[in-house]
Amino acid sequence: MPIARRTLFASTLLWMASIVMSGAAHAAPGILVFGDSLSAAYGIAERHGWVALLSERLRKEQLDYSVVNASISGETTRGGLSRLGKVLADHEPAVVIIELGGNDGLRGLPVAEMKRNLGALIVQSKKAGARVLLVGTRMPPNYGEDYTRAFESALADLASEHRVAFAPELTAGIGTQLQYFQTDRLHPNEAAQPLLLETVWKALRPLLAPAAAAKRR
Repeated sequence: MPIARRTLFASTLLWMASIVMSGAAHAAPGILVFGDSLSAAYGIAERHGWVALLSERLRKEQLDYSVVNASISGETTRGGLSRLGKVLADHEPAVVIIELGGNDGLRGLPVAEMKRNLGALIVQSKKAGARVLLVGTRMPPNYGEDYTRAFESALADLASEHRVAFAPELTAGIGTQLQYFQTDRLHPNEAAQPLLLETVWKALRPLLAPAAAAKRR
């Protein structure tokens, strides 16, 4: 190959490499939502779910984060634990929102097992370099006061033990108001999603402050 062509070829490779490296350097940090049907927009259009609304909120607030929703309807903490490692490796998120445990409760699974699994999810996420927000849910009253109290205490204890951000109840903004629920009276409807987002946002926003401050400098 003539010297001129080799020089041109080498210059082109360097130019292409600089584009790739520049893109990687400016890739937005990720927020991983790792939950169950409450975060998977069960029964409504995905674009109306609180996770999709979170993406819109970040854009409006001019916060440079991407959002990945790895939530699965019906997911338990055991199921989540079996797949979190790959999800973390694939997406390398800066923040992980863990919204699991509700299905453990609805199935009457031991609170101790749920707590152990959630603790492992938190530890894995932190080891991967992510900040963590633990989001709780409310158990129906028919499960009994003792189980409900143990369930709620387990989540609060985990947040304190692992020093992670905590939103005790995703549906705190809607309570038991039937106009915000689908006909099954378990899953929030479309009208409830902005209220769910507000509950999450209050606990999530402080975790984003370091990145936001860096962007403003």
